[in-house]
Amino acid sequence: MLRIGLGAFVLATLLGALWLTRGRALALSLALAFPAAEGWLPGADVVREEVQIPFAGRTVDADLYRSGRPRGAVLLVHGLSAAGRRQPDLARLARLLARHGPLVLVPQFDSLAAFKLDGHEVTAIVAALDHAAGLARPVAVAGFSFGAGPALLAAAERPGIRLAGSFGGYADLRSVITFITTDAGAEPYNRWKLLQLLAGLVDDARDRAGLDVIARAKLASPFEDTSRRESALRAKGRAVLALVHNRRADAVGGLLAGLSSDTHAALDRLSPLSVMSRLRGRALIAHGRADPSIPYTESVRLAEAAGSQAIILTAFHHTGPLSLAEIMRFGVPDGWKLVTLTEALLSARSR
Repeated sequence: MLRIGLGAFVLATLLGALWLTRGRALALSLALAFPAAEGWLPGADVVREEVQIPFAGRTVDADLYRSGRPRGAVLLVHGLSAAGRRQPDLARLARLLARHGPLVLVPQFDSLAAFKLDGHEVTAIVAALDHAAGLARPVAVAGFSFGAGPALLAAAERPGIRLAGSFGGYADLRSVITFITTDAGAEPYNRWKLLQLLAGLVDDARDRAGLDVIARAKLASPFEDTSRRESALRAKGRAVLALVHNRRADAVGGLLAGLSSDTHAALDRLSPLSVMSRLRGRALIAHGRADPSIPYTESVRLAEAAGSQAIILTAFHHTGPLSLAEIMRFGVPDGWKLVTLTEALLSARSR
């Protein structure tokens, strides 16, 4: 009994010390993995206000989350989501982060909300980083899914960024195209998101509009018959459509070669792999091993290029946790990795 009591005392002491040193990270990690725990975990009250960020003669709408006296700022960049900055998981993350100290800024990127990526997002994120720096310092940025690429590209243009995070992001868009169109584990619906994204990179205005109509129809109903619209496409539109419809890995190279030089230039410009060595702050790269949208190997490539190591979570899919059973199965190793991630995000505002 004495041994059991002594063991329990030692364990309680160790857990208490862990909570004192990493309490905020532990609380945030628990709330992320178990949403129901948010209500009884410690943290300050958070206020959300709508703000506008000046950008290229206009403004970008954003949500600003703050509590008490903010220490540093974190900019969050959403992915391809119609909900944009109000995507529930992202808004919840912003609120949870703000509860533990940093000011959190979440801009609305209309192109990403429309499943498009044209490069203007990078300039807008740079403007948002400058805006955040005017509110609190130091500044960190974290991008999610297809929003991670522009976030990393923007971070490379601002040497004062303390931390640049990518969660479920990509290194090279060509690799993502190959995965989405040919890998058996890819989410089928993402084929039409990919079509919408690639449509915006076509330099033929007529084909760009035609592909946009086809993509919208397929996103609304994947079984929609779009053959009449497809037959009206010209060469550049047909090349994109053939790539998206393809399911053979050995055919991807030839189909990519059929894209226009302007489309290839856009794919190069929007792929962050080449800028990772230019990041001056810490690179925080994480991915879910079971991701059906972007393969986790893309994050491994990003981390290697930055001289870092990717954090791969077994119990997470694209940007969120799997079922409770999966979390319990992989709880200990994944739980510690999650604490490491959250601690890095929180500490970026104070070092």
